[in-house]
Amino acid sequence: MEKLKIYNSLTQKKEIFKPITEGFVGMYVCGPTVYSNVHLGNVRTFMSFDMIYRYLKHIGYKVRYVRNITDAGHLTDDNSEDKISTKARLEKLEPMEIVQKYTVDFHKVLDKFNLLPPNIEPTATGHILEQIETIQKILDNGLAYVVNGSVYFDVLKYNETEHYGILSKRVIEDAIENTRALDGQSDKKNPQDFALWKKAEPEHIQRWNSPWSVGFPGWHLECTVMSTKYLGNQFDIHGGGMDLKFPHHECEIAQAKACNHVDPVNYWMHTNMLTLNGKKMSKSTGNHILPSEIYEGTSKFLSKPFSPSATRFFMMQAHYSSILDLSNDALLASEKGYNRLMEALQIVDYLEPSDTSDFNIQQWRKKCYDAMNDDFNTPVLIAHLFDAVKHINLIKDKKEKISKQDLELLSKTLKDFTFDVLGLENNAIKEDNQDILKGVIEMLIDMRAEAKANKNYALSDEIRDKLKELGVQLKDSREGTTFSIIN
Repeated sequence: MEKLKIYNSLTQKKEIFKPITEGFVGMYVCGPTVYSNVHLGNVRTFMSFDMIYRYLKHIGYKVRYVRNITDAGHLTDDNSEDKISTKARLEKLEPMEIVQKYTVDFHKVLDKFNLLPPNIEPTATGHILEQIETIQKILDNGLAYVVNGSVYFDVLKYNETEHYGILSKRVIEDAIENTRALDGQSDKKNPQDFALWKKAEPEHIQRWNSPWSVGFPGWHLECTVMSTKYLGNQFDIHGGGMDLKFPHHECEIAQAKACNHVDPVNYWMHTNMLTLNGKKMSKSTGNHILPSEIYEGTSKFLSKPFSPSATRFFMMQAHYSSILDLSNDALLASEKGYNRLMEALQIVDYLEPSDTSDFNIQQWRKKCYDAMNDDFNTPVLIAHLFDAVKHINLIKDKKEKISKQDLELLSKTLKDFTFDVLGLENNAIKEDNQDILKGVIEMLIDMRAEAKANKNYALSDEIRDKLKELGVQLKDSREGTTFSIIN
């Protein structure tokens, strides 16, 4: 079996994964800023890292997965208010009401798509003291400065000994050339400098005491503080969307090195964007869809609702680092494939084994692991899963044979990769079971009505009582008999 390789955005190549501590993985993923409903593109990112988390656990690693909640300090630029305070003012609510409202929505949506919760989900507001301590360390190390109650990171001073741009491959001298016209428009020494702490204007709602002013922390700071607090000054994997590579992740590296004097992360991983009908998703242009609109079927772009699991399957059919285009046709095609896979999973448990096998299960199983060990290549894995589906149907039709041992391994491997690694759920089985249950109960109600008509009250009562024992309550009325499931 191949060793796990991960594409490292820092080195721009695939590398064999070597955790800092054998058998353990520390992974941090930038979470949402909770000022609105979670964006579908963000859901794709969290779903990708959920798959990565699942696979790391599947191959035996003990993983500490940390994903933060940004509930303060997310500036759109240095001269604006953070997004949560802005939304609170618009909706005439307290900032923490906004935070609570959209954090609950975020968790509900991720639960719908069967994402496992992280091990730790820290918030920016819960770590203000640690952020202040980190700013003080950076100041003490001479890589930040205070102006009018705000604290800025000195990018040019840092760049004398380090490389600001190491992740995004930007050259600081080019950035200076391109932004020189903006000099003098703020308190910053240089346009590239970014806020570690901002003094709050009188109208700013979220504010805390600090040695420099009553204000709030910079957005980039929280992730440096929370990732190192829970995973150590150096940890294995840091993930997020490609849009965060610069400036957010670049600033995280600079802050961590300025404070702790070590490279904070060994493997940087970035997911790519999700487009809609070949165009960038945007609320302003109307080319936009909420996650809930997919499974509720309320989007103008879709002909019908698609289950969260069929949607998840659609997302897993593309590599996490490639652009994925969402469309009605793509979801319809993906749903067909998802249903075929679920049907095969129902069939596999009822296949009759033979003495020999025509299908090399060990070789197929190795291909599945090799795909995932090649930078979590889910599209190639899915192709191998469908290879198994083809053989399952041939075995069912008596056109191929499989031994009992191989059948058990095939069933287990297929279920492990489908449910445990890809995180799919068998919605088809759930719906089928509900239809079957309803049909059986209605048949028993008809049998009970016939027993009553024949004055066989003992049988009528027995059917009613047996159903009640099983949690089915019958209710007789003039219109007929109805039933309800007792919890």
